[in-house]
Amino acid sequence: MEVRRTAPVKLDVPDERRGDLHESARQFLYCANRAAEFCWDDNSYTNCITANSTARDALYAELRKETDLTANLVQEAIRRAVQATKGCVERWKQGKCVSQPDFTSWSMVYDKRSATFYRNKASLSTVNGRVECDFELPADSPTPYEQYVLSEEYEFRASTLQYDNTTDEFYFHITTRKYDDDESEVSEDTGHQTVLGIDLGVTSLAVSSTGHFWQGDDYDHWCREFEKRRGEIQQRGTQAAHNALLRLGKREEAWRKQYIHTVANEIVAEAVEHDCDVIAFEDLTDIRERLPYAKWHHVWAFRRLAKYVSYKAPEQGVSVEEVEPNHTSQRCSRMDCGFTHEANRQGEQFECQKCGYEVNADYNAAKNIGVRYGRKRQHRLRSSPKSGSGDAPVDVRVNGGTLNGEGHQPIAGD
Repeated sequence: MEVRRTAPVKLDVPDERRGDLHESARQFLYCANRAAEFCWDDNSYTNCITANSTARDALYAELRKETDLTANLVQEAIRRAVQATKGCVERWKQGKCVSQPDFTSWSMVYDKRSATFYRNKASLSTVNGRVECDFELPADSPTPYEQYVLSEEYEFRASTLQYDNTTDEFYFHITTRKYDDDESEVSEDTGHQTVLGIDLGVTSLAVSSTGHFWQGDDYDHWCREFEKRRGEIQQRGTQAAHNALLRLGKREEAWRKQYIHTVANEIVAEAVEHDCDVIAFEDLTDIRERLPYAKWHHVWAFRRLAKYVSYKAPEQGVSVEEVEPNHTSQRCSRMDCGFTHEANRQGEQFECQKCGYEVNADYNAAKNIGVRYGRKRQHRLRSSPKSGSGDAPVDVRVNGGTLNGEGHQPIAGD
């Protein structure tokens, strides 16, 4: 049975080589988008290309000529597009709204030939030869890097290099794999899942069950600024004004996408940091009815955010699931309570009318979303002929403790 682990490592990149990584990422995304365009068909999912060999045979030689990337990076870019297309096809088959994968987030995938590891550094392929980057490891030991990357039990798998433009830092999310012949140990490693619940809202664009808030104030502010600017331009009524509106629309769309990409990256990073196997969202099918006061740009942001996380997370070994949304904001998330009543939620605050538990309403809902996925997962495994023993434990990663089927173990701050 296969066991995978991911170790995030911060890189110390020499100043004179940072540009080489940025240019490599630009060309990598170019290859991925070219491959996605080749694989996609708007008319029918049966016409989409989901075989990596087909895409590679058609595009590899051409992309090698068009870029300065090494052979392995080109192949990984093609593979990324094929995997994203597969995911879209599966959702399309289920009747969900999908579109051609679009890669804009700064990231590159390295295999064991394009990335070489030493104890305290890595050598990475770029468009301008290899660059050696030291690791900035935390003082606490053992680190995930020591546990998995340096372990003889685990082998290196394709891993993702990412860049955080808010901190101007590079991070390498190193994926490792091992095969375990001990059935009981494998069951414990792979059957157990930890889930990060995500609640989407208006005041807070997203809230995780770990207590991380992505506020919507800045997003709303710039949406209002764009709207104000559009109104000013429309009053002119000239051809020049019309052209200016088109340019403004493109800038606004690019800004929105980049903003949501940043939030999506941070949600995935939150899941990786807390060693989560699953990110759980509410089903967004009836989001307009459930949030009638939400403006169109809020609904757009919710759908984009779920879409971006859905294709970014699997690159880090994290799956994305949806759960039924009913009563997640009205149910008490304390495992020894669970009382559900519409009076529990008062605006942004939650106060259980039964046990008196008080907490931010969106954080309470995020924990409930995680709990609901856990119950859904256990039910599915019990009914699966491959599940063997039946139940699979599912933890919800929460702020200040672990919420699971046996109760809540609180720590200061919960």
